[in-house]
Amino acid sequence: MNMIKQFFNDESGATMVEYAIMAAFLAIAVAVIVVTLQLALTDAFEKVVDCFDGTDPTCVPPATP
Repeated sequence: MNMIKQFFNDESGATMVEYAIMAAFLAIAVAVIVVTLQLALTDAFEKVVDCFDGTDPTCVPPATP
């Protein structure tokens, strides 16, 4: 009976599970941030390319000396 009580009172495995869940959430958060940043940078560089190509009529090209 004492072994059963020790088994149910042992919480050493719970800490490992908690760390695994935190690591999974951290990995998901990093993935979301990377994808969002990639999309934002892609849009920004496409706007710059369109400006230099002259395909964006709203873009004002830099003055040439």
